[in-house]
Amino acid sequence: MKFCNNRALLPLVVTMLLFSACKNPAAEKEIKIVSDPESMDGFVRKTIKELIAKAEDNKGEIDDSLRLQFLPVVKFYYEQNDYEPVWSSSEKWKQPADSLIWYLKNAALDGLFPEDYQYASLAAFKNAMDADSVRRTDAVLWARGEIAFTDAFMHVVQDLKQGRLQQDSLSWKNKPAVYKAYFAGNLDKLASGTSISSITAALQPKHKGYESLKSGIRKFIDSMDNRSYTYVDYPYKGATDSIQFIKKIQKRLLESAISTGGNPLPDSTQLSNAVKKYQSKKGIRADGKISAGLIKLINTTDKERFRRIAVTLDRYKQLPEQMPEKYIWVNLPAFYLKLYENDSVALESKIICGRPATPTPLITSAITDIMLYPTWTIPTSIITKETLPALKRDPGYLARKGFYLLDNNGDRVDPYSINWSKYSKGIPYRVQQGSGDDNALGVIKFNFDNPFSVYLHDTNQRYLFSNSMRSLSHGCVRVQEWQKLAFYIVRNDSILSKQRDSLKYTSDSIVNWIAAKDRHKILVKNRLPLFIRYFGCELVNGSIKFYDDIYGDDKALTQKYFAGK
Repeated sequence: MKFCNNRALLPLVVTMLLFSACKNPAAEKEIKIVSDPESMDGFVRKTIKELIAKAEDNKGEIDDSLRLQFLPVVKFYYEQNDYEPVWSSSEKWKQPADSLIWYLKNAALDGLFPEDYQYASLAAFKNAMDADSVRRTDAVLWARGEIAFTDAFMHVVQDLKQGRLQQDSLSWKNKPAVYKAYFAGNLDKLASGTSISSITAALQPKHKGYESLKSGIRKFIDSMDNRSYTYVDYPYKGATDSIQFIKKIQKRLLESAISTGGNPLPDSTQLSNAVKKYQSKKGIRADGKISAGLIKLINTTDKERFRRIAVTLDRYKQLPEQMPEKYIWVNLPAFYLKLYENDSVALESKIICGRPATPTPLITSAITDIMLYPTWTIPTSIITKETLPALKRDPGYLARKGFYLLDNNGDRVDPYSINWSKYSKGIPYRVQQGSGDDNALGVIKFNFDNPFSVYLHDTNQRYLFSNSMRSLSHGCVRVQEWQKLAFYIVRNDSILSKQRDSLKYTSDSIVNWIAAKDRHKILVKNRLPLFIRYFGCELVNGSIKFYDDIYGDDKALTQKYFAGK
């Protein structure tokens, strides 16, 4: 075999998009010319080992143009396989290389960003190797290509299986226990001929909602506007900010092909007319007024929407691999509750959830009991923020609201006998509202274990279900179809109970107890799983529907994990 360190033999090496070492003089000399293609794999194996060792010494970085994000996994795989090349052999690409390039090109259909996996660089490198017979004789280039392709594949495997919504320290690439099953195992499948579409499909959730959302991505992408737009900050403060705001919104409207009259600083009439045109274009009421809602619409681009799709798909990856046969699903930004039975919706209801200031927490639990005509004990957080300040102003506040004060023994206390001014962060009493039609919980409450003191319940403000925006509570979830939910839980208990068991309640029992306004606690023998989640979009009637990001959770995650995408 013959080696050569003469750069003149490889005039195009320094121009390569991914594997150029132009910024690293030492790396420029790393050329191993192999004259016999049949001997190439042996030199590639040796060079792979050397490059991985170099990466270990430099925290994954081989040089300025190549850094391994999944170094521990890449190292594990090649050590287990004696550094045998996966993507090439005898100066020719193997079929898996074409498969990976094809997959990365279309990765957006799985909610991924091709640039995360160096798609453009890998494709350019492969094409360059195909076109240049001189490059194909360099074992170093083949070795660099090997580990770069492997690194990208391992990255795809993790993102499809685990998702991206976790700190790097929790990523599976840092968990040796999963290297063989989730990483090496899948690359072995690809190398042995299993199609990449089969591998990637098997990695992803089988949840019906996930598959449904994914099925709408192609239609979304086909009509997607990929342009970048000016972000308009709102609200603004002071005259200087006001001028900057007008300039920004003028620029943003121009980007949407809407003129403000051509003036450097449009007057109020010109700006209002331009806003009306924009509103008409978007199919909303054209009043010409600038509001938080309008600015939110202006700032919501298709790129932002795709990032929300990516976040939502990854939220599904945080669910159990196998969902229960029956479960309650509460989607907060969609303002609905659905009860699933064998992947079919057995019951659906509107809900009211927590306000942005008191958001409903994400919870996985199960219904333990049902309380008819419940009392309501005000949580400490509400007492501190609302009740105590009101009591300081007027101790008669409790009576007007139908509340009463209880000491640690459960005895009632006269609120006028307390010096409320001495309390600031809490009080040594319970504030409770008696059961009845005026109770904030309505006539029924569904309890489940959780550390937040929240539950599902009826409400004495049922008219609020007609609102389109229903983030209105202190954190609990109000259910419009509470009676249907109660009946389902009772019937489910009856169906699953053994004959020797004797249930002391039926649907008729609930009807009679409510009619008589009797307080009853019904223990649920077959606890119904409950998932309270935050999923910002889903497929509805063939198109992806985006819900209002009521708590800003999607925005926070896209900024944290997908900034600049």
